[in-house]
Amino acid sequence: MRWVNEHRARWRGVRWLAWVALVCLGSGIGFLALGEAAELRFPPPDFESGYSMPATQYPSARSQGMEWFDIAVLLATLGTATALVYAKRSRTGLAWLSGFSLLYFGFYREGCVCAIGSVQNVALTVFGTGYALPVGVGVFFAAPLLVALFAGRTFCAAVCPHGALQDLLLVRPVKVPRWLESGLGVLPFIYLGAGVTFAATGAAFLICRFDPFVPIFRLSGSLGMLLTGGAFLVLSLFVGRPYCRFLCPYGALLKVASALSRWRVRVTPDVCTQCRLCPSSCPFGIIREPDPGLMRPKEVSMARRGILVALAALPFLVLAGAGVGWVFGGAAARLHPTVALVEDYGDSLARGVPATPTLPERLALDRAERQSKDLLPRAEELRGKFRMGGLWFGVWCGLVVAMKWISLGMVRRRDEYQPDRTACFACARCFSSCPQERIRLGWSPAPDAVTTHPAIAAVHPVPSAKSGGCGCGPGATGGNP
Repeated sequence: MRWVNEHRARWRGVRWLAWVALVCLGSGIGFLALGEAAELRFPPPDFESGYSMPATQYPSARSQGMEWFDIAVLLATLGTATALVYAKRSRTGLAWLSGFSLLYFGFYREGCVCAIGSVQNVALTVFGTGYALPVGVGVFFAAPLLVALFAGRTFCAAVCPHGALQDLLLVRPVKVPRWLESGLGVLPFIYLGAGVTFAATGAAFLICRFDPFVPIFRLSGSLGMLLTGGAFLVLSLFVGRPYCRFLCPYGALLKVASALSRWRVRVTPDVCTQCRLCPSSCPFGIIREPDPGLMRPKEVSMARRGILVALAALPFLVLAGAGVGWVFGGAAARLHPTVALVEDYGDSLARGVPATPTLPERLALDRAERQSKDLLPRAEELRGKFRMGGLWFGVWCGLVVAMKWISLGMVRRRDEYQPDRTACFACARCFSSCPQERIRLGWSPAPDAVTTHPAIAAVHPVPSAKSGGCGCGPGATGGNP
């Protein structure tokens, strides 16, 4: 019945959270529209004096040599993080590496280039025209994913400055309920789809524009984004990596890649004694208890029925998402400055007067009148791209919801306490909680002096029978070793 109760609780939470997510997504789209309309109402004016727009929002491009240096630092830190997790099993080393990554990739490089925003560059390269993907951006996009296919999310462990900043601030972690975390886990995939859609249509790089930590790294930015970043920092004091867990779009890709990883993070260096100490050491609540995967016939029938219903609903969810996305794409096209200018120009012609008497808008409308033969076809082309982008975004959202629904009925067999490989940040906090790890490090007595657990006896034969001492014997219920 434990599986049934957990399943029902998770499903109730996901249903409730789905409505909240839809409301938040709609509100977010509205705020994005207002923000984009306020900042990108008109294309930059044509200057005849050779004047160029100042680069005030983004750091200057690096020289080719420095770009390759950034790549070398990325690969070196990825390799070091992987070695610290799997070979050294060192939390201290990861903490020092996190500090270096925060200083270099965060404050020195000002959060750019970063793997999180590189998703948009790749999307613009694939779906756009006239844009060539820089080598550095391509490496920052691909290298962490390739590492995740073999070693899990070691990029998140100590290389990503966003994660490092949140991780180093965590002082009093609060466990998020499993059902709430399960529901919020859908948001990174939806945000990923939105970021790819807007980048592919050339409208905006939403992920970079609304990154809450880049203004902190650059010590400048709009008041709204600085307040948002500050809110995430305060939340990070109590909730482990809130942005990484519930919003990061690149984290969604890393989840998929780490699900196929060849190696996974293990709490114990050899044999799990099921002492139940490690779950309390994980601030992210991703260590799963052993589950033989054996259910009663009624529970098996319930799980199969849920999966079949989800599979049957899959095409309807996809079609519904495609329809909503098509409508959304047509409305979102106005976020592009060219489309907005053409529509304002059409409105001014229909009324016979300028839309507003302000000087910038009057100049923009004059420019639209001079270039109407070029702007009108371009605006229609952009509307079509937005509709198709919105359609595919809706299909993506439908697939995400359907896959989440299907996952609720999946049963995963576990023989020991294991971190969820898709959600584990490889932070190494749980290692020192394991009695076997403490024995390996010499912090606790050897096994022949403390326990006769059958699992340990198979690996470390003992001449005498003793138990207790380190909390790994039969009947241990927890507590700090």
